[in-house]
Amino acid sequence: MSFLTNKNIDSVEEILTPRDFMREIPITPRQESVVGNFRQTIQDILDGRDLRLLAVVGPCSIHDIKGATEFAKRLSELAHELIDSLFVVMRVYFEKPRDNIGWSGLLTDPLMSGDFHIEEGLRVARKFLMHLVRMELPAGTEALDPIMTQYLSDLFSWMAIGQRASESNAHREMASGLPMPIGFKNAPHKGGIFSAIRGIRTAARQHSFLGISDDGMTAVMRTKGNDYGHLVLRGADCPNYGRFSIKGAEGELKKMGLPARIIVDCSHGNSEYDPSKQEEVMHDVLAQIENGNNSIVGFMLESYLEWGAQPVSNNPDDLEYGVSVTDPCIDWETTERLLRQAAGRFCKVQDQF
Repeated sequence: MSFLTNKNIDSVEEILTPRDFMREIPITPRQESVVGNFRQTIQDILDGRDLRLLAVVGPCSIHDIKGATEFAKRLSELAHELIDSLFVVMRVYFEKPRDNIGWSGLLTDPLMSGDFHIEEGLRVARKFLMHLVRMELPAGTEALDPIMTQYLSDLFSWMAIGQRASESNAHREMASGLPMPIGFKNAPHKGGIFSAIRGIRTAARQHSFLGISDDGMTAVMRTKGNDYGHLVLRGADCPNYGRFSIKGAEGELKKMGLPARIIVDCSHGNSEYDPSKQEEVMHDVLAQIENGNNSIVGFMLESYLEWGAQPVSNNPDDLEYGVSVTDPCIDWETTERLLRQAAGRFCKVQDQF
């Protein structure tokens, strides 16, 4: 029988259950309250009850905990300074979607060795997220693997369904049961915005699907639906952050009976993967808000300690400290300047409310 079912499985390694991990690295009642308040704040921004602008900021991916911790410390200090105008969420991406061979992220390959010490990756990720909670810095990520979310979702305040997964029924079902606001990114092909919008609508409904329980048992997950899905415009073959693209997205959301709630990703297709263009995108978005747009609720920046990117190395000691190993990022100096500019411009808009 095993020949029929496991012919191409080399080995099976059992790991701790989600509940075991939560016991090993537990969250306190006060910390639960902190994360719950973060989620409520983002919901209030999406609903227009909180008049601040959401800013999701951080590295393309987390590969070095030391560098990520330094970045988080700087971002936390700045976020608390700008809190009257911006609600800053750190971008904490532990998994990387791949349409070809490459490093799959800290969760699955924490040593960047190709040995895939997944249990250790989960442990490192959970400890880092706990550190952010203690700093009172909200964390956001891309939800890729439905099983992984069982181990870490209690520590995230915002999640995204990425461009590749926005068309996946399994990810839409998963999003319907996740406990935080979920952004759906447009797919990279022409018409990709429609996939994201259908994803938002689907995730708002009840679903039943197979998953795993906190005790590691296969279970039927019956969801209530997630009312806080929203659109993330990340560009495709060409940028889609301009005024006409935003108006078009608003119209399509309205046709589906959905609220017009849009976050603009200043990186990826919108910057044509040139980090220097993120500044141009952000200021265009702010200008639209200044001119009366009320559907744009936030923006995303890919940023880290140093500018640019470097190739992945099987020996992490060979890597330059503070430089992304995936998409190129803006550096900290630029990040701080842009966030201060965004807060200053948006503060004037708030005065008109």
